[in-house]
Amino acid sequence: MKSLSECHNIDDLRQVALARLPRGIFEFVDRGAEDESALRHNREVFERIRFKPRVLVGVSARRQDISLFGKVQPMPFTVAPTGTAGLMWYRGEIELARAAAKAGIPFTLATGSLTAMEIVASEAGGTLWFQIYMLPDRALSHQLAERAKNAGFEALVVTVDGPVPGNREYNLRNGFTLPFTVTRRNILDMLRHPGWLGGVLGRYVATTGMPRYENYPGQVKQRLTAGPVGRSIVRNDALNWDDLRALRRVWPHKLLVKGVLHPADAVLAADCGADGVIVSNHGGRNLDAAISPIEALPPVLDAVGRRMAVLVDSGFRRGADVVKALALGAHAVQIGRPTLYGTAAGGEAGAARAIEIFRDEIDRVMAQLGCNSVGELSGELLHGTVRA
Repeated sequence: MKSLSECHNIDDLRQVALARLPRGIFEFVDRGAEDESALRHNREVFERIRFKPRVLVGVSARRQDISLFGKVQPMPFTVAPTGTAGLMWYRGEIELARAAAKAGIPFTLATGSLTAMEIVASEAGGTLWFQIYMLPDRALSHQLAERAKNAGFEALVVTVDGPVPGNREYNLRNGFTLPFTVTRRNILDMLRHPGWLGGVLGRYVATTGMPRYENYPGQVKQRLTAGPVGRSIVRNDALNWDDLRALRRVWPHKLLVKGVLHPADAVLAADCGADGVIVSNHGGRNLDAAISPIEALPPVLDAVGRRMAVLVDSGFRRGADVVKALALGAHAVQIGRPTLYGTAAGGEAGAARAIEIFRDEIDRVMAQLGCNSVGELSGELLHGTVRA
């Protein structure tokens, strides 16, 4: 198995994660929905976009800092909400949040995480955002938002593209559930990965008991029954724009809407008082025939780019991908799976390595394009189309 110093790109970290994690957990992180066409398409669109670099510019003064919601950060990306960080490493949410804090970039804690938001805030620090799935009981959702406010989270990210769970059939085949249930198949899978069994699951059992979703209100958490990872998360399939307006009234800080692909929805989000949208197809994990966020990005920017921040996620594996999104006009990028691979490979140090890889690749691509700052990136440096 490679050491972190031998991991030179995100795929290297992915290979370490593959070796360390039980198959069921790795596939939950790594794979998409149904036939995984959206997962593949997210990458294919990036590959259709090429660069047209400028030369003899002089790039010795290059920097990649941006201002996002009035705060300067040294890199143009944030850590996306990923509920399984606590299965990559013992209390992996804290490990990942610490890496983000030391890098000076925002970390987004997911509702479905295994470590309570108050513990993450007290032990990790940094710029913290909280991702929320609206619960069927609106009052409980507002209580969750109140907890996030009291814990010091600076932004609330409302995920809106998952009224029902994605159809991830491999989760059913692999048999991994939260809360954990014991089956012959997953026991054998875990025994093949003794480092994870002792260092992650074993530590939970010895300290706090079997892992469970720690951010749900108590009455919801008590009703959760074991289900395939992701499917036991409580969703609200009646969520509508009035729910967003109501959340805007009770949440005093920055509010982002995650999961927008249609420009008309971005306009509605702005009309409801949101401060930003995250153009996302959930990493290809929900609607398998959804368009790529990079395809959706230009129309969304045309619709609301002057009214609110527009971020984008899904499919980012290289610094060049981040630069392409910024050149198209995105205000920042959210990184999800790559930092999970890093966390699985080495906890905080592995997450920091993933962030470092993106930073170094972005810096190198900007130099080769002839750009000293993110503000100099533009569509004039791109060749190709986001559409087939």
